[in-house]
Amino acid sequence: MNNSSYPVAGQSLDITPDIDYRSDTVTKPGTAMRQFMSEAAVGDDVYGEDPSINALQIKVAKLLDKEASLFVPSGTMSNLLALMSHCQRGEEIIVGDHYHICSHEAGGASVLGSIVMQSISTNAKGYITAEQVAAAIRPDDAHFAPSKLVCLENTVSGFVQPQPEQEAIAVLAKEKNLQVHMDGARLMHAAIKNNCSPADLCRHVDSVSLCLSKGLGAPAGSVLSGSKSFIARASRLRKMLGGGMRQAGIIAAAGIYALDNNLQRLQDDHQLAYYFATQLNKIAPLSVDLASVETNMLFIDFPLAPGKTDGQSLADFLLQSGICIGDTVPCRIVVHLDISRADVDKTLAAITEYYSAG
Repeated sequence: MNNSSYPVAGQSLDITPDIDYRSDTVTKPGTAMRQFMSEAAVGDDVYGEDPSINALQIKVAKLLDKEASLFVPSGTMSNLLALMSHCQRGEEIIVGDHYHICSHEAGGASVLGSIVMQSISTNAKGYITAEQVAAAIRPDDAHFAPSKLVCLENTVSGFVQPQPEQEAIAVLAKEKNLQVHMDGARLMHAAIKNNCSPADLCRHVDSVSLCLSKGLGAPAGSVLSGSKSFIARASRLRKMLGGGMRQAGIIAAAGIYALDNNLQRLQDDHQLAYYFATQLNKIAPLSVDLASVETNMLFIDFPLAPGKTDGQSLADFLLQSGICIGDTVPCRIVVHLDISRADVDKTLAAITEYYSAG
């Protein structure tokens, strides 16, 4: 879409869409969250004196049943800190090739941590198996970078990862003296879908990152959790990488509010995403595999409408009505707290109009 009004990665839209399906990171803090943020007690977090950040860290550690937690600016930083805390320079991680750590974090582990990444193929539902990990572990041979860490993710492209498989990987890792880190950016979606505690989903891992701005509605922030000694190492690295913040309790307060108020409503996003998919299947020539819509994401190919002699894509057509979708193939549709049933119905009407042209 070189000539499209929809941007390529790294560019911004010329207009502010009314309805935005590109990601659940586009949500804006509501009135109640903003009020809660404005009243947050603050201090200097580099000195460990911000009461709101301290409260958030304690809250997340308890939620995930870990010894300690660390508040950082972003999910990318939380994963980078985890990898650099677990691994020394020249050591290797084993990671799924479609996991965010491998494909969407600018190679930070290699660039900044001198960590080798060995990627293994994820299957259609985004997971790797214990058999794959076993085959990927390096022998004790000077020719190879030593295997140190296995990286998991949950959810992956909206798919909740099978708990028995992840636990089998963790057991294998322990036998081979490897650590396990989980990118749990959208872990809460998995917990809601499985109707379980988030701690149940990460009890088998040594560390886990949790994003507050993906689906939960906070404007920024991620929390890294693990043992006290692990978090102490991560805290030192956070300072080194420029992630130490001062009176950032205002941001942490948004995370506290999100965890207190926006968890259970994630099931509304799941239901709305499924509704969206069922209705798209009624519009020729579109097709969505309903079994693939487990949480708040759906993936679909949007071909050029046969009657569109001007070559206008659906993304361009929708943007004229203030509706924004991604331009990837297949297109990822993400439902979040700023998307209502009325928004979805408006979008469906516009898509129907596009494919009825001519």
